[in-house]
Amino acid sequence: MKKFLLAATAFSLVLAPATAQTPPFETAAPVAYLEDLSSGAVLYAKDADRQMPPASMAKMMTAYVAFDLIKQGKLKLSDMADVRAETWRKWHGPSAGSTMFLSPGQKVSVENLLNGIVVVSGNDACVVLAEHLAGTEEAFVNLMNQKAKEIGLNNSRFGTSNGWPDAGRTMVTARDLAKLAKATISNHPELYKRFYSKESFTFGTTLGGAPITQANRDPLLGRVRGSDGLKTGHTDEAGYGFTGSAEQNGRRLVMVVAGLQSFNARIEESVKFMDWGFRAWSSRKLVTKGRTVEQADVQLGDAAQVGLVAPRDLAIAIPSGANPNLRATVVYQGP
Repeated sequence: MKKFLLAATAFSLVLAPATAQTPPFETAAPVAYLEDLSSGAVLYAKDADRQMPPASMAKMMTAYVAFDLIKQGKLKLSDMADVRAETWRKWHGPSAGSTMFLSPGQKVSVENLLNGIVVVSGNDACVVLAEHLAGTEEAFVNLMNQKAKEIGLNNSRFGTSNGWPDAGRTMVTARDLAKLAKATISNHPELYKRFYSKESFTFGTTLGGAPITQANRDPLLGRVRGSDGLKTGHTDEAGYGFTGSAEQNGRRLVMVVAGLQSFNARIEESVKFMDWGFRAWSSRKLVTKGRTVEQADVQLGDAAQVGLVAPRDLAIAIPSGANPNLRATVVYQGP
């Protein structure tokens, strides 16, 4: 009987297409992607499968690997990592990009390193965490790529822990970055909330002894209601990019823009993109989690039929103001 239950519960809802026109949108971003997580609908895609350098957006994968280890009980936020002198020499100073201002020989907690990675985009923090978790950055990169395969990033690969230019070894797609964002939010909701929505992080001191506070570069925080992460990126090669998310009235969107020409353009296009997603589209719930939506025939079982139960809330995205005539059909694998 169990065999047939498993087969019968693999079902989906097929909807007759809505006649409402897709709301128009234009962006200066060469690459853009927007998805409604409540329905799974892709609201906008522009060159979303083109491979590109992610710059610091690669740090989302470094954080994700750490989040997974914490969830598995193999890593604690209170664990202390050593800052190797060789690592400090490579990743300090203006030529080393963004930093959390670590010091050679310092012991720093995993929690502070994650803040340094997520909030202030510290290149040094990524390498110190990578070395703490895997011994070398190269070994940690193997963990990143293994994890990428697990969560379905089929067109992306990582060559560094921090997204530093590496002659094309690190390449991603906007669609894969959105998958990574979704996995972070759904698989690690508490850690996501703990780290990604912080507006600033204070760590280290100036030569005069004053504490160093750095602001989160997330262009949506404080500008779009419900925004709570994820990660910016910038190099001369990649341009200005951002993977972000926001939730309004129980509806969550994930967006990616990349290849923009300036810091201000990233802010403008990110805010405009997310605002459009919430304003031009709405979500309509079709089925509530746990509801029996249909009966499926069973062969050689204890009963003639088995109920098909929705494993989660099922919704669709429709243009705001539209009232399409929808018809749902249940499709399942069974006898």
